[in-house]
Amino acid sequence: MSRTDVPDGDALAPPSPADDLPLLQVSGLTKSFGTSTVLHGVDFEVRRGEVVALIGPSGSGKTTVLRCLNGLETPDSGTLEFEGGPSIDFSQPVPKGTRTQLRDRSAMVFQHHNLFPHRTVLQNVIEGPVHAHKVPKAEAIARADALLDRVGLSDKRDAYPFQLSGGQQQRVGIVRALALQPSLLLFDEPTSALDSELVGEVLLVLKELAEEGWTMVIVTHELAFARQVADEVLFFDDGVILERGAPKDLFTQPQHERTRRFIDRILRPFDG
Repeated sequence: MSRTDVPDGDALAPPSPADDLPLLQVSGLTKSFGTSTVLHGVDFEVRRGEVVALIGPSGSGKTTVLRCLNGLETPDSGTLEFEGGPSIDFSQPVPKGTRTQLRDRSAMVFQHHNLFPHRTVLQNVIEGPVHAHKVPKAEAIARADALLDRVGLSDKRDAYPFQLSGGQQQRVGIVRALALQPSLLLFDEPTSALDSELVGEVLLVLKELAEEGWTMVIVTHELAFARQVADEVLFFDDGVILERGAPKDLFTQPQHERTRRFIDRILRPFDG
């Protein structure tokens, strides 16, 4: 998939690659909650500038993978290795500093926006850069203004979340993630909480980010969108990656019957 070139140093541009190695390598990731095992040895890699879509039924482990990548959950075993960072072996105690490094490499956009209701749009966006990354406030504001203009929300910078539509709130959530200038953007069902007429405005922003070269892992049930934007699609079922491939292959000629049934149920629910 071709990407649009963006000048280095541009506040809106994704980070430039350091080399040709994968941005992220995930090996043997396992996770249990009590007696329920939700990830059974998950392996995949993400190259810089790629969009990887995670699809599959609810409860198959997709969101847990995202939360492990962002440090919100701690895997029971397996390794994560970011380009230029340490290889983290979760079978051993992970130092706090290493966890911080992991969290600093990615930014996550949640289903339900998770904006601070008592803060304006601008205050929501600059919170992370100023307080977590110690970016000077004037620089954080300039970056936030550029990003809000980028998604068509410059006129909402002083509004509060309750004054925004669901689609606008989700776009603010995306801007908040971009303001951290992460290496990896993680999206957990970014349109699932939206009314149908608002879905398109969020998907358009994600498509434009993909075209600009942002590296993204997206959990989604919007299969038509995944087919159009993703470089690779991973089909999860019962805590494993049952099938993976380029969208043109996985959506048209799935190798597993379980994958075919899932795709048919989502894309062609009333056929035949």
